[in-house]
Amino acid sequence: MDILYRRGRATAVEVMDDLPGNPSYSTVRTQLRVLESKGHIRHEEDGVRYVYIPEVPRHAARKSALRHLVETFFDGSTEKVVGALLGGEAARLSDEELERIAAMVAKAKKEGSR
Repeated sequence: MDILYRRGRATAVEVMDDLPGNPSYSTVRTQLRVLESKGHIRHEEDGVRYVYIPEVPRHAARKSALRHLVETFFDGSTEKVVGALLGGEAARLSDEELERIAAMVAKAKKEGSR
């Protein structure tokens, strides 16, 4: 999906060229078919080639992927996600980033108490 969002549209060969490693053409085509069957992408025919285009806006896909990640690896707990990020990555966060996170938490608290 990231490749299609970045490019806007791409053939299976273009997607394959942008992927790390050496995925086979049939593997890439299979993944594209799965994404299309789930409604994430669509294709247009350009001669004999299929050109794939994102069907879901990036922000919606991001939300869906994040929700799946939280459910799968953190038992649906936002607290566990934040704890994991701050526990392992806190040393890498700047004071400004920590301030912005604190502001988001304060805003969420304020909106939750209404």
